[in-house]
Amino acid sequence: MSESQTVIEAPARNYIGGTWRESASGETYEKRNPWRPSEITGVFPASAVEDAQAAIEAAREAFPAWAALPAAGRAAFFGKAANALEARAEQVAQDMTAEMGKPLRESRLEALRAATILRYSAGEAWRPIGQLYEPSVPNQRLFTLRRPLGVVGLITPWNFPIAIPVWKLAPALIYGNTVVLKLGYEAPRTGLHVAEAFAEACLPAGVLNVLTGAGSTVGAELVRNPGIRAISFTGSVPVGRSVRDEATARDCRVQLELGGHNPLIVAADAEVDRAVEAAYAGAFWSAGQKCTATRRILVQEAVYDEFRDGLLARIVRGKVGDPSDPEVEVGPVVNESALDDILGAIARARGEGGDVLAGGERTDEDGYLIAPTLFEGLADDAELSCEEVFGPVAALCRYSTLDEAIERANAVRFGLSASIFTRDLYAVQRFTQEIGAGIIHVNSQTAGADVHVPFGGVKGSGWGPHEQGRAALEFYTEAVTVYQDAPLA
Repeated sequence: MSESQTVIEAPARNYIGGTWRESASGETYEKRNPWRPSEITGVFPASAVEDAQAAIEAAREAFPAWAALPAAGRAAFFGKAANALEARAEQVAQDMTAEMGKPLRESRLEALRAATILRYSAGEAWRPIGQLYEPSVPNQRLFTLRRPLGVVGLITPWNFPIAIPVWKLAPALIYGNTVVLKLGYEAPRTGLHVAEAFAEACLPAGVLNVLTGAGSTVGAELVRNPGIRAISFTGSVPVGRSVRDEATARDCRVQLELGGHNPLIVAADAEVDRAVEAAYAGAFWSAGQKCTATRRILVQEAVYDEFRDGLLARIVRGKVGDPSDPEVEVGPVVNESALDDILGAIARARGEGGDVLAGGERTDEDGYLIAPTLFEGLADDAELSCEEVFGPVAALCRYSTLDEAIERANAVRFGLSASIFTRDLYAVQRFTQEIGAGIIHVNSQTAGADVHVPFGGVKGSGWGPHEQGRAALEFYTEAVTVYQDAPLA
């Protein structure tokens, strides 16, 4: 190792059955800082199939006692874990920024959001889990119950390395399931803070098990192992479809959150300055590495030039660079492979006739930094107009009528998030009724989600019940109907 390289911490471990363990194979992998790739941010277990099997077995053994514990008892651990996360929120944020490049200003918000999710989910312990019905015969009670499934496998991505693991595991646990969590390969340190917080809360051994390593090894074992009753996956479309096909073939319940190609429509009567700010944030914050990021910006002809000039000026004013600087809005993409993929897509967009209005190039010879990139003049069937490019790249186009805008916004295979800026109530009503998206914003950016409402897409963006809020009950429990007749004497 050269003098320019730094290891931030000692090798981490998996969390299995209430203990910290190295990989069964002893193999590890290094994670590097995308802003300064010579810096090693951590060394993590390259988990083997045996590690996943041990975690599944630990979760299986812990399930009966955890499911039998009253929900209020389960909720008590959540409050303690939330306190532990809040106490280390700044360290969580610093680790997140170092290992996957999210600007510190966003990392701090995400770290605190994780604690909020835990506290919200703890409240599920006092909410109804069934319904009482009028019976069809005398002397009978007729009601439904919700029961936990058993061992649940969670496969999470690197781009929200603490929020997504927590918003999956919190409802899974509060409803009485036990969990095996596979963290995103590119951001394991951040996710391990969750395991540490629950360990500090003295969560019973085996209830939560956390693994690092490659999805092709650990994730694949979760998908095929008959000890896993349900899989919740967030990631790419091809991998998600593979997960669905293999898991459902063995009658495993599956929930998928996949990609997005999210439109932002700006009507002639919009508050243009607000729309500009929302477009910039939606397209370029987190270097565009969000499934809800703005990919297409459709602007009505009457305000197109005003909006175009305003967005270009905002891009010029934007702070791009070192993500550890609290003032920076756009940092690097996660790794060199992502950098190459995005630059390749930019080159293809040029080849398809797109005009680069801003950015379009790497701007740091060391870090994986791409300038916020805005295209104009692309056809609706161009790659950037219909396929997700997971980086700080957006396409700008003009439209004439609301009918045209909605039709073009819907003409992609994805349906995660969409936004419209307008003062026209008629346009709002039509948009909310007709747009093909699971998350709809009016006068706000396409990204963002509250912890207490459903999150998920339609069309090619999702499969199975939505996540978060009361919607999580549908996925993490099974419904049973009880006919309880009174004795005759």
